[in-house]
Amino acid sequence: MPIQPPPALKAGPFGTRGGARLGPQPTDTKLPPPKAPSGLRIEHRVGIQAPAEVIWEVISDLESWGQWCALYPVASGDIRIGAVLDLTLALPGRPVTQIRPTVLEWVPGEQLHWKLTMLGGLVKTIRYFEIESLAEASCIVSNGEIIGGLIGPRLGKAMSRTLYRAFVEMNEALKARAEAVWQARKD
Repeated sequence: MPIQPPPALKAGPFGTRGGARLGPQPTDTKLPPPKAPSGLRIEHRVGIQAPAEVIWEVISDLESWGQWCALYPVASGDIRIGAVLDLTLALPGRPVTQIRPTVLEWVPGEQLHWKLTMLGGLVKTIRYFEIESLAEASCIVSNGEIIGGLIGPRLGKAMSRTLYRAFVEMNEALKARAEAVWQARKD
């Protein structure tokens, strides 16, 4: 069954989609647009009936991830470019692992991207959460990872079903949490 390619990511090392370019604008350049990173992409998208600000509030509160997120039961750190996060990764059927990814990019209410290098640089990953507003209280959240490096895609293919299921579970938990927060605020 062929899988449709996911939409381009919003910003940073992934190129741009729908955002304004910061800094001076080139007047006449022949440079090609930035390329998305190569590697295996695993992604799940979910619709959430809550505003982007509420979803971002849930995502950005790392210390409370343990209350709703089984994939990262312990999370801490500051979300700022270059900051190192402390996360406990609990993939089903795998040993629990401590990871320390570096924040690549974040935009409140829109996205969080981090990178992680493992096995001496043989595996490089970019993990992302992106929020796309459709209406005042309706969004699509993309939750995924690009797995690159010399052996990354091979390892990613071997773990793709496990990772995809974990992303589905995380998105469903994020949906339940954000919609509950939004409903409580409306009442």
